[in-house]
Amino acid sequence: MRSSRISQTKAHASELSANNWIGSVHFFGEIALFVIGIWMAQSSYFLLWLSSQILLAFVFFHAFVLLHEAGHHHLFRQKILNVIAGHWAGVLALIPFNSWRKIHALHHRYTGWQDLDATTANIVPRQLTVLERALINFAWKTGFPLFSLLYRLQNYWNVWRLRKFLSTKGIPPAMGINLVLQASFYLGLCVFVGVNSLVNCFALAMLLSWVMQDIFILSQHTHIPQQLSDGRPVKLFRHSEQSQFTRSLLLPKALSWFLMHNDRHALHHEFPAVPGYRLSVLDDESTHQVHWWTWLKAAKKMSGTEFLFSNRTQTGFEL
Repeated sequence: MRSSRISQTKAHASELSANNWIGSVHFFGEIALFVIGIWMAQSSYFLLWLSSQILLAFVFFHAFVLLHEAGHHHLFRQKILNVIAGHWAGVLALIPFNSWRKIHALHHRYTGWQDLDATTANIVPRQLTVLERALINFAWKTGFPLFSLLYRLQNYWNVWRLRKFLSTKGIPPAMGINLVLQASFYLGLCVFVGVNSLVNCFALAMLLSWVMQDIFILSQHTHIPQQLSDGRPVKLFRHSEQSQFTRSLLLPKALSWFLMHNDRHALHHEFPAVPGYRLSVLDDESTHQVHWWTWLKAAKKMSGTEFLFSNRTQTGFEL
């Protein structure tokens, strides 16, 4: 019965492709909300300014998932449109688009092998220093978005680490140019717009967005048993096998739509060729899904180090 369901779902998935109309709604909607947020942030009225920060926080969150969809070439049918949208989203998300595409492709390739996947290799179990333990536990307890910051710096900006996981002698030219141009753009904003103006307009919004992204990102693969290669050749897990290494954090319907159903992460790994905004039409009976608040309350009862560097077979945390 289950095999029949999977076959039907796969057949349906093969018919689902990018839709320019839906992509345009998300892309141009993102730009419109960003402009409105900046206008609101200039207000001298505190409540209007605070509202701008909440709005921009969701804009930055949306930019992160927009980057994801464009990186898969799912936002639009045409590759060039995805590249344009991806670079725009990358600027708002503080993640260079070309670095994202390479590392995220490797993430899907090596899902299940914790030490080979750049996005999970940093939390391979190891002996932590006293300072590391203190910082991790403080961040997890208070909600300070340390992990979203490190996720960006380590996976997409760290040139030496990028070389390691890309297995190349140097950074690919397109990636290097992207890194330099994007960093130069941020520097130019600081010089010509002013650091104080940027902080007033974006700092709280970015902080709030990263607080939400911490929960979103860490829910997807953390505290789930994975394999370690320890330098040995490995057999890669097929897409149909990867849901066991993922978790779907089910969000309210409106927020799920806004985030292009990227909360259905287990389903995304099973059907990575399907645009996120179309995943909701697929039959999903995965056991690897949990309501976001149920998961968050339970996960926060653990220390940060226990949550990040162990898994449910060791702690009994089944969510």
